[in-house]
Amino acid sequence: MDKERIKRYLLDFNNRKFDLIERDIAIKESNKIQTIIGARRVGKTYLLFNKIKKLEESGIKREQIIYLNFESPILNDISYKEINEIIEIQWSIFPDTIKKKIYIFIDEPQVINKWELAVRDIYDRYNCYIFLTGSSSKLLSKEIATSLRGRSITNLLLPLSFQEFLRFKGLIFDKNKIDTEIKSKIINYLEEYILLGGYPEVVLEKDRNEKIKIVKDYFDLVIYKDIVERYNLKNTKIIKWLINSLVNSVSKELSINNLYNTLKSQGIKVSKNTLYSYFSIFEDSFFIFALRKFEHSEKKGGLSIPKIYLDDISFLNLFLIEEYGKRLENIVFLQLLRQKNQNPLININYWKSQDNKEVDFIVSEGKKIVSVIQVCNDLSNEDTKDREIKSLITTLNYFKLKEGYIITKEDTYKEEEIDRKKIKIIPVWKWLLE
Repeated sequence: MDKERIKRYLLDFNNRKFDLIERDIAIKESNKIQTIIGARRVGKTYLLFNKIKKLEESGIKREQIIYLNFESPILNDISYKEINEIIEIQWSIFPDTIKKKIYIFIDEPQVINKWELAVRDIYDRYNCYIFLTGSSSKLLSKEIATSLRGRSITNLLLPLSFQEFLRFKGLIFDKNKIDTEIKSKIINYLEEYILLGGYPEVVLEKDRNEKIKIVKDYFDLVIYKDIVERYNLKNTKIIKWLINSLVNSVSKELSINNLYNTLKSQGIKVSKNTLYSYFSIFEDSFFIFALRKFEHSEKKGGLSIPKIYLDDISFLNLFLIEEYGKRLENIVFLQLLRQKNQNPLININYWKSQDNKEVDFIVSEGKKIVSVIQVCNDLSNEDTKDREIKSLITTLNYFKLKEGYIITKEDTYKEEEIDRKKIKIIPVWKWLLE
């Protein structure tokens, strides 16, 4: 290890200035190691910088903060045994901090072989708080939990929520005082959010064609680096076919058994176990999320056919999928997932009655059903509205609940009472700002 280069690296960070836009997720100091996981480009590094900025605003000196990005050429060739020495170098630069608590921020530690041994040693030996980030390509929640043996708390970071999206666009307002002008701007921005999603770099880019190019680059990173390269997958033909099936199944049930039978009927040889393995890889890499059916038996629910949602709806543009219904439902799912991240007792499922009446989301806390949500882009068609409400009422009756929600792209809030059930029709822009 070149100690002089490391010293310059630490000094450069000590002088670095941040110009940041705040995210909604809050990382707290804890006796547990705080880990932030998520897909590439969702803003994990900048979330660390936001935390550093908050610490400084609270009176913590920059000299007490160590930031290590192991994808930096300066650091990526050191061994796990040398990571501890970096703390010693920091103390040699700032000796007044030796007896103070230190705050260690580590980006992409998986670049270093056996990194977890060094992090665990630092955690056990020093008076410190540790914050880690991991991209989907290497450092997943399961791996963190295994490596650090219960020493860590995991935070999932998703692309920008709609509230964060508006903040990145510079639209600041009081949610309790939304006038006609602000509402008009919100609804206009909602259109962009539905079409192009919430990746921070995409949101900040002004040119639409450039936005699509960025999304394509992200897609290639996830698919080829995080999935094909990492897992050394050889059958790229099946991978491409499966990607197409996954994207076209957004907001729908996807049966691996059906996919297997489809491939078999086309004379394509692949085992069912291989398809299940590939599906799991896409899920672990945060490209997709699988939503399970609500069942009173947890085991039965875990074995149910999942509905598929994407980490960001921007990928739909690469497949020329314009359906607003799919996009809206995916957006609502991600927002519910953010709520679950803040409250781990929350569970999200979909539900289907024996006569195939389906609601998009059942939100429960423990064994208690908190809300029943239907998502529908347009309720202007009476047949569509009647179908959505009938499914909702069937579900409310089954769970003995008094009210349910329909989230829609319409811009006016309404309440209707049908069969002694209260149906709240909520504009998606309003629901996303709650």
